[in-house]
Amino acid sequence: MAAALDLAATVGMPRAADVFDVPRASLYRIRRPPPATPPTPRPAPPRALTATERAGVLDVLHSDRFADVAPKAVYATLLDDGVYLCSWRTMYRVLATAAEVRERRNQLRHPAYSKPELLATGPNQVWSWDITKLRGPVKWTYYYLYVILDIFSRYAVGWMVAPRESATLAERLITATCEKQGIQAGQLTVHADRGPAMTAKSVALLLADLGVTRTHSRPHVSDDNPYSEAQFKTLKYHPTFPERFGSVQDARSFCQGFFPWYNTEHRHDALGLLTPETVHYGRVDAILEQRRIVLAAAYAAHPERFVRKPPEPLAPPAAAWINPPTPAALTEVPQ
Repeated sequence: MAAALDLAATVGMPRAADVFDVPRASLYRIRRPPPATPPTPRPAPPRALTATERAGVLDVLHSDRFADVAPKAVYATLLDDGVYLCSWRTMYRVLATAAEVRERRNQLRHPAYSKPELLATGPNQVWSWDITKLRGPVKWTYYYLYVILDIFSRYAVGWMVAPRESATLAERLITATCEKQGIQAGQLTVHADRGPAMTAKSVALLLADLGVTRTHSRPHVSDDNPYSEAQFKTLKYHPTFPERFGSVQDARSFCQGFFPWYNTEHRHDALGLLTPETVHYGRVDAILEQRRIVLAAAYAAHPERFVRKPPEPLAPPAAAWINPPTPAALTEVPQ
Protein backbone atom coordinates (compact mmCIF):
# COMPACT_ATOMS: atom_id res chain seq x y z
CA MET A 1 0.00 0.00 0.00
CA ALA A 2 2.91 2.38 0.69
CA ALA A 3 4.06 2.09 -2.93
CA ALA A 4 0.52 2.85 -4.13
CA LEU A 5 0.40 5.99 -1.97
CA ASP A 6 3.79 7.11 -3.29
CA LEU A 7 2.58 6.68 -6.87
CA ALA A 8 -0.69 8.47 -6.04
CA ALA A 9 1.28 11.54 -5.03
CA THR A 10 2.56 11.70 -8.63
CA VAL A 11 -0.24 10.40 -10.88
CA GLY A 12 -3.29 10.75 -8.64
CA MET A 13 -5.29 8.36 -6.54
CA PRO A 14 -7.55 6.88 -9.30
CA ARG A 15 -4.63 5.90 -11.58
CA ALA A 16 -2.59 4.53 -8.67
CA ALA A 17 -5.55 2.40 -7.57
CA ASP A 18 -5.87 1.03 -11.12
CA VAL A 19 -2.16 0.22 -11.38
CA PHE A 20 -2.08 -1.71 -8.08
CA ASP A 21 -5.62 -3.12 -8.54
CA VAL A 22 -6.83 -1.96 -5.13
CA PRO A 23 -10.01 -0.06 -4.24
CA ARG A 24 -9.63 3.67 -4.10
CA ALA A 25 -11.53 3.72 -0.83
CA SER A 26 -8.76 1.62 0.77
CA LEU A 27 -6.11 4.13 -0.32
CA TYR A 28 -8.15 7.06 0.97
CA ARG A 29 -8.71 5.31 4.28
CA ILE A 30 -5.01 4.58 4.73
CA ARG A 31 -4.05 8.14 3.84
CA ARG A 32 -6.59 9.61 6.28
CA PRO A 33 -4.81 10.62 9.53
CA PRO A 34 -5.98 8.91 12.73
CA PRO A 35 -8.43 10.90 14.89
CA ALA A 36 -6.86 13.13 17.52
CA THR A 37 -9.17 11.81 20.23
CA PRO A 38 -10.65 8.31 20.55
CA PRO A 39 -14.27 7.99 19.46
CA THR A 40 -16.93 8.47 22.08
CA PRO A 41 -18.30 5.12 23.28
CA ARG A 42 -21.80 4.39 22.10
CA PRO A 43 -24.29 4.82 24.92
CA ALA A 44 -26.38 1.82 25.89
CA PRO A 45 -30.01 2.02 24.71
CA PRO A 46 -32.43 2.78 27.55
CA ARG A 47 -34.36 -0.45 26.90
CA ALA A 48 -31.24 -2.68 27.12
CA LEU A 49 -30.86 -5.10 30.04
CA THR A 50 -28.68 -3.93 32.89
CA ALA A 51 -25.55 -5.81 33.81
CA THR A 52 -27.38 -7.34 36.78
CA GLU A 53 -30.27 -8.47 34.59
CA ARG A 54 -27.90 -10.01 32.01
CA ALA A 55 -26.13 -11.90 34.78
CA GLY A 56 -29.50 -13.13 36.00
CA VAL A 57 -30.43 -14.39 32.52
CA LEU A 58 -27.10 -16.17 32.22
CA ASP A 59 -27.59 -17.81 35.63
CA VAL A 60 -30.98 -19.14 34.52
CA LEU A 61 -29.51 -20.53 31.29
CA HIS A 62 -26.70 -22.16 33.30
CA SER A 63 -29.08 -23.76 35.79
CA ASP A 64 -29.46 -27.55 35.86
CA ARG A 65 -33.02 -27.18 34.61
CA PHE A 66 -32.06 -25.32 31.42
CA ALA A 67 -28.41 -26.27 30.82
CA ASP A 68 -29.36 -28.54 27.90
CA VAL A 69 -32.38 -26.59 26.64
CA ALA A 70 -32.48 -24.24 23.65
CA PRO A 71 -33.23 -20.55 24.42
CA LYS A 72 -36.56 -20.75 22.59
CA ALA A 73 -37.67 -23.60 24.84
CA VAL A 74 -36.35 -21.76 27.93
CA TYR A 75 -38.37 -18.69 26.94
CA ALA A 76 -41.57 -20.72 26.48
CA THR A 77 -41.09 -22.68 29.71
CA LEU A 78 -40.56 -19.52 31.73
CA LEU A 79 -43.69 -17.99 30.22
CA ASP A 80 -45.66 -21.05 31.28
CA ASP A 81 -44.26 -20.56 34.79
CA GLY A 82 -45.37 -16.95 34.79
CA VAL A 83 -41.86 -15.52 34.42
CA TYR A 84 -40.56 -13.17 31.74
CA LEU A 85 -36.88 -12.30 31.74
CA CYS A 86 -36.34 -11.20 28.15
CA SER A 87 -37.01 -12.39 24.60
CA TRP A 88 -35.36 -15.56 23.36
CA ARG A 89 -33.35 -13.47 20.88
CA THR A 90 -31.94 -11.49 23.79
CA MET A 91 -31.03 -14.80 25.46
CA TYR A 92 -29.01 -15.65 22.37
CA ARG A 93 -27.28 -12.25 22.52
CA VAL A 94 -26.42 -12.79 26.18
CA LEU A 95 -24.97 -16.21 25.36
CA ALA A 96 -23.02 -14.75 22.41
CA THR A 97 -21.46 -12.13 24.68
CA ALA A 98 -20.31 -14.94 26.97
CA ALA A 99 -19.03 -16.96 23.94
CA GLU A 100 -21.53 -19.74 24.62
CA VAL A 101 -23.50 -19.88 21.38
CA ARG A 102 -22.92 -23.50 20.42
CA GLU A 103 -24.64 -26.86 20.40
CA ARG A 104 -25.75 -27.12 24.04
CA ARG A 105 -27.95 -30.23 23.84
CA ASN A 106 -26.81 -33.50 25.34
CA GLN A 107 -26.59 -35.59 22.19
CA LEU A 108 -24.39 -38.20 20.56
CA ARG A 109 -21.00 -36.98 19.33
CA HIS A 110 -19.57 -39.18 16.61
CA PRO A 111 -15.87 -39.91 17.07
CA ALA A 112 -13.29 -38.54 14.67
CA TYR A 113 -12.17 -41.58 12.70
CA SER A 114 -8.52 -41.59 11.74
CA LYS A 115 -7.54 -42.22 8.13
CA PRO A 116 -6.00 -45.69 7.68
CA GLU A 117 -2.50 -45.51 6.20
CA LEU A 118 -1.26 -48.96 5.19
CA LEU A 119 1.94 -49.83 3.33
CA ALA A 120 2.83 -53.13 1.65
CA THR A 121 6.31 -53.66 0.19
CA GLY A 122 5.77 -57.34 -0.58
CA PRO A 123 3.12 -60.05 -0.81
CA ASN A 124 1.13 -61.18 2.24
CA GLN A 125 1.74 -58.02 4.22
CA VAL A 126 -1.62 -56.28 3.72
CA TRP A 127 -4.82 -57.94 2.57
CA SER A 128 -8.05 -56.18 1.67
CA TRP A 129 -11.34 -58.05 1.81
CA ASP A 130 -14.90 -57.19 0.96
CA ILE A 131 -18.26 -58.69 0.01
CA THR A 132 -20.27 -57.84 -3.09
CA LYS A 133 -23.74 -58.86 -4.21
CA LEU A 134 -24.38 -60.99 -7.29
CA ARG A 135 -27.91 -60.83 -8.72
CA GLY A 136 -29.93 -64.02 -8.52
CA PRO A 137 -32.53 -65.36 -10.96
CA VAL A 138 -35.36 -63.09 -9.76
CA LYS A 139 -35.62 -59.57 -8.38
CA TRP A 140 -34.40 -59.05 -4.80
CA THR A 141 -32.49 -62.34 -4.86
CA TYR A 142 -28.74 -62.09 -4.31
CA TYR A 143 -25.71 -64.26 -3.76
CA TYR A 144 -22.70 -62.93 -1.85
CA LEU A 145 -19.14 -63.05 -3.16
CA TYR A 146 -16.40 -62.81 -0.52
CA VAL A 147 -12.96 -61.88 -1.89
CA ILE A 148 -9.64 -61.48 -0.08
CA LEU A 149 -7.06 -59.55 -2.13
CA ASP A 150 -3.36 -58.98 -1.55
CA ILE A 151 -2.89 -55.25 -2.19
CA PHE A 152 0.77 -55.53 -3.25
CA SER A 153 0.28 -58.18 -5.95
CA ARG A 154 -3.50 -57.76 -6.52
CA TYR A 155 -3.63 -61.55 -6.20
CA ALA A 156 -6.99 -62.94 -5.05
CA VAL A 157 -5.71 -65.15 -2.26
CA GLY A 158 -9.18 -66.35 -1.27
CA TRP A 159 -12.78 -66.17 -2.43
CA MET A 160 -16.14 -67.75 -1.68
CA VAL A 161 -19.74 -67.50 -2.95
CA ALA A 162 -22.47 -67.96 -0.35
CA PRO A 163 -26.24 -67.46 -0.22
CA ARG A 164 -25.94 -64.97 2.66
CA GLU A 165 -23.57 -62.55 4.34
CA SER A 166 -22.29 -64.13 7.54
CA ALA A 167 -19.45 -63.52 9.98
CA THR A 168 -19.14 -67.30 10.47
CA LEU A 169 -18.54 -67.84 6.76
CA ALA A 170 -16.04 -64.98 6.75
CA GLU A 171 -14.15 -66.65 9.61
CA ARG A 172 -13.90 -69.90 7.63
CA LEU A 173 -12.60 -68.12 4.53
CA ILE A 174 -10.03 -66.08 6.47
CA THR A 175 -8.79 -69.13 8.39
CA ALA A 176 -8.46 -71.26 5.25
CA THR A 177 -6.73 -68.48 3.31
CA CYS A 178 -4.21 -67.81 6.09
CA GLU A 179 -3.38 -71.52 6.22
CA LYS A 180 -3.01 -71.75 2.43
CA GLN A 181 -0.68 -68.73 2.32
CA GLY A 182 1.32 -69.80 5.40
CA ILE A 183 0.66 -66.62 7.36
CA GLN A 184 2.64 -66.29 10.59
CA ALA A 185 1.63 -64.27 13.66
CA GLY A 186 2.56 -60.60 13.35
CA GLN A 187 3.07 -60.81 9.58
CA LEU A 188 -0.24 -59.61 8.16
CA THR A 189 -2.69 -56.71 8.32
CA VAL A 190 -6.23 -57.29 7.08
CA HIS A 191 -8.20 -54.23 5.97
CA ALA A 192 -11.95 -54.05 5.38
CA ASP A 193 -14.83 -51.63 5.40
CA ARG A 194 -17.43 -51.48 8.18
CA GLY A 195 -19.98 -54.02 6.99
CA PRO A 196 -21.64 -56.29 9.58
CA ALA A 197 -19.44 -59.28 8.79
CA MET A 198 -16.26 -57.16 8.83
CA THR A 199 -16.92 -55.57 12.22
CA ALA A 200 -18.31 -58.71 13.87
CA LYS A 201 -16.77 -59.51 17.24
CA SER A 202 -16.15 -63.13 16.27
CA VAL A 203 -14.08 -62.04 13.25
CA ALA A 204 -12.08 -59.66 15.44
CA LEU A 205 -11.36 -62.46 17.94
CA LEU A 206 -10.33 -64.82 15.13
CA LEU A 207 -7.85 -62.30 13.71
CA ALA A 208 -6.45 -61.70 17.20
CA ASP A 209 -5.98 -65.46 17.66
CA LEU A 210 -4.18 -65.66 14.30
CA GLY A 211 -1.90 -62.73 15.21
CA VAL A 212 -3.32 -60.64 12.39
CA THR A 213 -3.79 -56.88 12.70
CA ARG A 214 -7.13 -55.56 11.51
CA THR A 215 -8.02 -52.09 10.24
CA HIS A 216 -11.25 -50.56 8.95
CA SER A 217 -12.26 -47.88 6.50
CA ARG A 218 -13.78 -44.66 7.74
CA PRO A 219 -17.58 -44.58 7.56
CA HIS A 220 -18.91 -43.63 4.12
CA VAL A 221 -15.41 -43.34 2.60
CA SER A 222 -15.11 -45.75 -0.32
CA ASP A 223 -11.55 -44.60 -1.14
CA ASP A 224 -10.31 -46.29 2.04
CA ASN A 225 -10.78 -49.71 0.41
CA PRO A 226 -9.78 -49.02 -3.22
CA TYR A 227 -8.21 -52.37 -4.14
CA SER A 228 -11.28 -54.46 -3.38
CA GLU A 229 -13.54 -51.94 -5.13
CA ALA A 230 -11.32 -51.99 -8.24
CA GLN A 231 -11.26 -55.80 -8.28
CA PHE A 232 -15.06 -55.96 -8.08
CA LYS A 233 -15.24 -53.54 -11.03
CA THR A 234 -12.93 -55.81 -13.06
CA LEU A 235 -15.22 -58.73 -12.20
CA LYS A 236 -18.49 -57.04 -13.12
CA TYR A 237 -17.15 -55.40 -16.29
CA HIS A 238 -15.76 -58.68 -17.63
CA PRO A 239 -17.44 -59.50 -20.95
CA THR A 240 -18.63 -62.89 -19.67
CA PHE A 241 -20.20 -61.54 -16.48
CA PRO A 242 -23.95 -62.29 -16.73
CA GLU A 243 -26.84 -59.99 -15.87
CA ARG A 244 -28.12 -62.58 -13.39
CA PHE A 245 -27.05 -65.96 -12.03
CA GLY A 246 -29.50 -68.85 -12.14
CA SER A 247 -28.40 -70.34 -8.81
CA VAL A 248 -25.63 -70.18 -6.23
CA GLN A 249 -23.97 -73.11 -8.05
CA ASP A 250 -24.09 -71.07 -11.25
CA ALA A 251 -22.34 -68.16 -9.50
CA ARG A 252 -19.68 -70.47 -8.09
CA SER A 253 -19.10 -72.01 -11.51
CA PHE A 254 -18.53 -68.58 -13.04
CA CYS A 255 -16.08 -67.56 -10.29
CA GLN A 256 -14.18 -70.83 -10.68
CA GLY A 257 -13.37 -69.70 -14.19
CA PHE A 258 -12.94 -66.00 -13.49
CA PHE A 259 -10.45 -66.03 -10.60
CA PRO A 260 -7.87 -68.31 -12.29
CA TRP A 261 -8.05 -65.97 -15.30
CA TYR A 262 -7.74 -62.91 -13.06
CA ASN A 263 -4.75 -64.28 -11.14
CA THR A 264 -2.80 -65.91 -13.97
CA GLU A 265 -3.80 -64.18 -17.23
CA HIS A 266 -5.07 -60.68 -16.44
CA ARG A 267 -2.35 -58.13 -17.30
CA HIS A 268 -2.75 -55.53 -14.61
CA ASP A 269 -1.98 -51.91 -15.55
CA ALA A 270 -0.83 -51.05 -12.02
CA LEU A 271 1.61 -53.98 -12.06
CA GLY A 272 3.46 -53.01 -15.22
CA LEU A 273 1.23 -55.31 -17.28
CA LEU A 274 2.25 -58.33 -15.22
CA THR A 275 -0.20 -60.84 -13.83
CA PRO A 276 -1.01 -60.89 -10.10
CA GLU A 277 0.38 -64.42 -9.81
CA THR A 278 3.73 -63.33 -11.26
CA VAL A 279 4.10 -60.58 -8.66
CA HIS A 280 2.70 -62.60 -5.76
CA TYR A 281 5.08 -65.52 -6.22
CA GLY A 282 8.22 -63.49 -6.99
CA ARG A 283 8.70 -64.18 -10.70
CA VAL A 284 8.92 -60.52 -11.70
CA ASP A 285 12.66 -60.38 -12.44
CA ALA A 286 12.59 -63.35 -14.81
CA ILE A 287 9.62 -61.98 -16.75
CA LEU A 288 11.14 -58.47 -16.98
CA GLU A 289 14.46 -59.88 -18.21
CA GLN A 290 12.69 -61.81 -20.94
CA ARG A 291 10.76 -58.69 -21.97
CA ARG A 292 14.00 -56.69 -21.93
CA ILE A 293 15.62 -59.14 -24.36
CA VAL A 294 12.66 -58.95 -26.74
CA LEU A 295 12.62 -55.13 -26.66
CA ALA A 296 16.39 -54.95 -27.19
CA ALA A 297 16.07 -57.13 -30.27
CA ALA A 298 13.26 -54.94 -31.59
CA TYR A 299 15.39 -51.83 -31.02
CA ALA A 300 18.38 -53.37 -32.77
CA ALA A 301 16.25 -54.24 -35.79
CA HIS A 302 14.56 -50.84 -36.14
CA PRO A 303 16.12 -48.14 -33.91
CA GLU A 304 14.43 -45.42 -35.98
CA ARG A 305 11.06 -46.52 -34.62
CA PHE A 306 12.02 -45.61 -31.06
CA VAL A 307 12.45 -41.86 -31.15
CA ARG A 308 13.51 -40.88 -27.64
CA LYS A 309 15.39 -43.84 -26.15
CA PRO A 310 15.67 -47.62 -26.27
CA PRO A 311 12.52 -49.24 -24.93
CA GLU A 312 12.38 -50.62 -21.40
CA PRO A 313 9.73 -52.94 -19.98
CA LEU A 314 7.30 -51.50 -17.48
CA ALA A 315 8.14 -52.44 -13.90
CA PRO A 316 5.64 -52.91 -11.07
CA PRO A 317 5.74 -50.43 -8.18
CA ALA A 318 7.95 -51.19 -5.21
CA ALA A 319 5.16 -50.49 -2.73
CA ALA A 320 1.40 -50.34 -2.48
CA TRP A 321 -0.39 -47.88 -0.22
CA ILE A 322 -3.85 -47.43 1.17
CA ASN A 323 -4.00 -43.67 1.76
CA PRO A 324 -0.34 -42.69 1.40
CA PRO A 325 0.59 -39.88 3.79
CA THR A 326 0.63 -36.45 2.23
CA PRO A 327 4.02 -34.71 2.29
CA ALA A 328 4.30 -31.84 4.73
CA ALA A 329 3.72 -28.48 3.13
CA LEU A 330 6.90 -26.51 2.59
CA THR A 331 7.07 -23.42 4.77
CA GLU A 332 7.81 -20.25 2.89
CA VAL A 333 10.84 -18.44 4.18
CA PRO A 334 10.17 -14.69 4.37
CA GLN A 335 12.57 -12.64 2.29
